[in-house]
Amino acid sequence: MFFVEAIELEGLGNRSYVAGGRQAAVAVDPPRDIDRVLAAAARRGVAITHVVETHIHNDYVTGGLELARVTGAAYHVPAGAHVSFARTAVSDGDTVDIDAELTLAAVATPGHTPHHMSYVLSEGGRPVAAFTGGSLLIGTVGRPDLVEPRLTERLARAQHASARRLADALPDDTEVLPTHGFGSFCSSAQADGEATTIGRERTVNPALTVDVDTFVADLLAGLEDVPAYYAHMSPANAAGPAPVDLTAPAVADPHDIAARLAAGEWVVDLRNRVAFAQGHVAGAFNFEADGKLATYLAWLIPWGKPVTLLAESAGQLAAAQRELVRVGIDRPAAAATGGPADWMRAGESAASFPRATFAELAGQERGRIVVLDVRRASERAEGWIEGSVHIPIHRIHRRIDDVPDGTVWVHCAGGMRAGIAASLLDAAGRDVVAVDDGFDAATAAGLTVVTEER
Repeated sequence: MFFVEAIELEGLGNRSYVAGGRQAAVAVDPPRDIDRVLAAAARRGVAITHVVETHIHNDYVTGGLELARVTGAAYHVPAGAHVSFARTAVSDGDTVDIDAELTLAAVATPGHTPHHMSYVLSEGGRPVAAFTGGSLLIGTVGRPDLVEPRLTERLARAQHASARRLADALPDDTEVLPTHGFGSFCSSAQADGEATTIGRERTVNPALTVDVDTFVADLLAGLEDVPAYYAHMSPANAAGPAPVDLTAPAVADPHDIAARLAAGEWVVDLRNRVAFAQGHVAGAFNFEADGKLATYLAWLIPWGKPVTLLAESAGQLAAAQRELVRVGIDRPAAAATGGPADWMRAGESAASFPRATFAELAGQERGRIVVLDVRRASERAEGWIEGSVHIPIHRIHRRIDDVPDGTVWVHCAGGMRAGIAASLLDAAGRDVVAVDDGFDAATAAGLTVVTEER
């Protein structure tokens, strides 16, 4: 009997896998923090003998090279990927034995990248699972625009052909196990569910239900902005990532925190947005540890800028470090735990700003305030508050001066991104109110929500 165990990377919206039999296993697209993979193998009582990459990742730093070094496993990387380390180059049709009656076959599936490879796991010669990386996802496909603009349409067409190649070659009951699609911006759309099979995808996936021209046109029209940190992920993976260091950072006292703020470094408060709004170190930014910390912090911070983390507890700090190393923010410059009283010098007062609902926004005199929408363009296209200013969250840090004068009531779709934006505006000296409410409440509150320009 075979097993497949998924390793969720919830903050980044990805999955890695460990699959094998009674004695040996393969790790597919492993995360940077390889201890999770090693723990999964230990629970199963198997040795990791093979590590495979479906592609050189754009959205996170791989742990594949280090995992292979630690375990002695063979490291399989698509032959078309240009890398700077020794590996087993994988070509279409290559197979390896994982355990008794258990084999893994490589299937070239270009589209997400030119060199993309899927891997089909077979037991006794029958396909049972397909590790599809950024190719065929749950109800969608991986986006084709992360490599080079001039290749985007060509790769979109390749995605269509690759999805059909998998569907034509595999039985309906074959599990489809993608890496992307669970919140990652490497996916062209959010996954349609948590699990799927080839048979289900035949009926719901646009790559398998519409013609190539329609598929490409729709795919390209729906692409979102690319997180800025993606530009650094592929080169890091191709060069061969270094092992991670998850030991505690240097401790920052109140004077150190103040000095780092004065030097223009980033001081990031990991507490929830409610606690942050009630009181925080003036000049600190709020990226909730329980939100999409790695995605949004890595997207907004100038790459390489020193970052000091402020956490409620050692556990919260350790979890944040683990998430950040996955996107190449390897070592915080310093850190502190506790609360604002522990982080401020004697005589300093905590900064704060109010939170509100859409109902409270509706009661404001609109000529005296600014309504700032920090959602993505695709979200705003479905409806926005009349008269609101639109600056997506990932652009707000560099466009503070574009926010009109007045008290800024900032909103997103649910409150998390509004909290980030409010902290950036507050640190810049603006009067701000964070609308911590679901956007569906805007219409019910009596605000005019429009869907087309007037």
